[in-house]
Amino acid sequence: MIIQLSKNISSTAKSNLLNTLNDLQIKSNEVKTQFQDYIIGIPKTDFDIRNIGNMEGITDIHRVSDAYKLVSKKWKTNRTIIDLGDNVTIGGKDLAIMAGPCSIENEEQIENTVQHLLKNNIKIMRGGVYKPRSSPYAFRGLGMDGLKLFYKHCSENGIKVITEVMQVSQVEEMVDYVDIFQVGARNSQNFNLLDILGKVDNPVLIKRGMSGTIEELLASAEYVFSNGNEKILLCERGIRTYENAYRNTLDLNAIPILKAKSHLPVIVDPSHGIGLREHVATMALAGVVAGADGVIVEVHEQPEKAFSDGQQTLYYEQAEDLYRKARSLNSALK
Repeated sequence: MIIQLSKNISSTAKSNLLNTLNDLQIKSNEVKTQFQDYIIGIPKTDFDIRNIGNMEGITDIHRVSDAYKLVSKKWKTNRTIIDLGDNVTIGGKDLAIMAGPCSIENEEQIENTVQHLLKNNIKIMRGGVYKPRSSPYAFRGLGMDGLKLFYKHCSENGIKVITEVMQVSQVEEMVDYVDIFQVGARNSQNFNLLDILGKVDNPVLIKRGMSGTIEELLASAEYVFSNGNEKILLCERGIRTYENAYRNTLDLNAIPILKAKSHLPVIVDPSHGIGLREHVATMALAGVVAGADGVIVEVHEQPEKAFSDGQQTLYYEQAEDLYRKARSLNSALK
């Protein structure tokens, strides 16, 4: 059960509500976000919802049986739109495109990528400064120095930054240089990290775990929302299966299912989803057809020289062809 509180609810009305919930043996949890105050109620038995809904200080009340309540579509039927400022939004009619290298390598690379994005009217640049790598000897990112360069060039050109945060201790130092925090597949159930990201105002993109279910992804989003941050994006990036002909199995089924279960925007990541450059664009377009609100892809001027994930990274020319087709396809579908 979700109870939406009036913004001007009195302390007396709130106390009466909590006492009533207690009398009805309904466990209550208070949630305050940047937009609204809620009480999440977990009843032990059936009850007449009118006993609560008519009380003073309540804007609305909803029965939500899902374990994930705040991110469920059962109470919020209108789609959530994430506003990044400067007329950059995710979740509306326009397809959001996020593009950039797997890893931020140097200042020249940042400048080249920014010019590529400006040429193609792309307002969000992806790039990793902290890289979770399977091998401890692989390039693991430039850290905060790289992030500051990344943010400087992007902000000067009206481009938003999305980058991965890997641990709780990084959030505070990164927060002023990030427009969207990315939670990678390896951290999708790092609940301490999700708790902290619920306390910032920056949007958070959560990637599905390598073997994660839809329910687990939505539960991860619930952690962020229940800690106070409603600005959440869900990302399908492929799951690990028995197949080894490609990097992961991009689960296109997940896109319409997530949109049916949740009001949050859904992003598709075909670069990690299939891991083969020659098929990334095809899978990106398939994701658009499936209903994705946005696409996040890896691009590089010279993928063969990329510090990481070059085999799944598009050349600029390939990426530009994808942008045109994806936008055209999205317009035809909307």
